[in-house]
Amino acid sequence: MADLCCINYYIMDLKNSTILITGGTSGIGLELVKQLGDKGARIIVTGRKIEALNETKKRFPKVHTFQSDVSDPDEIRDLYHNVTRQFPELNILINNAGEMRLLDMQDTSHSLDDLTREININLAGTIQMAHQFLPHLMKKPSAAIVNVSSAIAFMAYSTAPVYSASKAGAHAFTMALRLQLKGTTVKVLELIPPGVNTNLQNDWVLQPNPSQMMDVDKLVAVAVKGLENDTPEIKPAMVKVLKFLSRVIPNALMNFGHKEFEKFKQLNNNK
Repeated sequence: MADLCCINYYIMDLKNSTILITGGTSGIGLELVKQLGDKGARIIVTGRKIEALNETKKRFPKVHTFQSDVSDPDEIRDLYHNVTRQFPELNILINNAGEMRLLDMQDTSHSLDDLTREININLAGTIQMAHQFLPHLMKKPSAAIVNVSSAIAFMAYSTAPVYSASKAGAHAFTMALRLQLKGTTVKVLELIPPGVNTNLQNDWVLQPNPSQMMDVDKLVAVAVKGLENDTPEIKPAMVKVLKFLSRVIPNALMNFGHKEFEKFKQLNNNK
C-alpha cells in the first residue's frame, strides 16, 4: 500500500483517466474536450443546453454527454448518481462551467435573483460539485479536482463586479480545499486563465481588445501540460505577471482596468 504522504506526488495519467468537464460545450471547456480527448482520456461533458450537447457529441462522437445545470443543487445530485453509476472509474472533475457579465450596479433593471447568477454558477456551482463528487473521488488511487478561476481573482475588475467576486471566491475555495485534502489521493488544481477569446464575450456591449486576449487552444495546451505535471496553480506567463503586479501595485492595476467601466456605462446607457 502506498505511503499516503507520497500519494499527491504521483503524476496524473491522463490517458487512463475518466474526466468530467462541466460547461464543456463551448470555449475553454470545448477545447479541453478536444485536447484531453487527444491524450486518450475518456471524456464526460455537461451543459445546460441540449442543442449544444448534441453539437459537441456530433463533433466528438466518443464523448459522453449529460444535460445539467451547476447552479441547481438537485441537478448536481442527479448528475452525480447518473455519472458514478455509468462511469465508476471517474477520477477527474474539472469545474469549468462559468458565466461573465458586464454589470453596472446602479442599473436598477437587474432583479436581485438575476444579479447573483454568476455567484450561483461560478462559485456555488464549483463548491457544490466538489462536495458532491468528493466521496467518490476519495476512493480512487489517483484523482483530481480542477477548478477554473480567472486572473480577475487577483484584480477586482469594476466592469464585471459579480464575476470578480465569484472568481476571487473560487480561488480562495480552491486553496482551502487543497489544504484540507493534503495527504489524500485527491489533488486540487486551479486553472487561472487570462482574458481568452471565446463566446463568453459574444453578448457584451463593450468588446475586449483582441490583442489583450489569449487564444483558447494555447491556453488549454498550458492547462493540459499543467495537469500532466500536477501543477497546483496552472497559469500562463501573462497571469504570472498580473499576479505579481497585483501584489506590488494593486491600486494602479485596478484603476487601469476601471478605465473601461466608463466606456461600458456610456454604451450600456445608449442601448
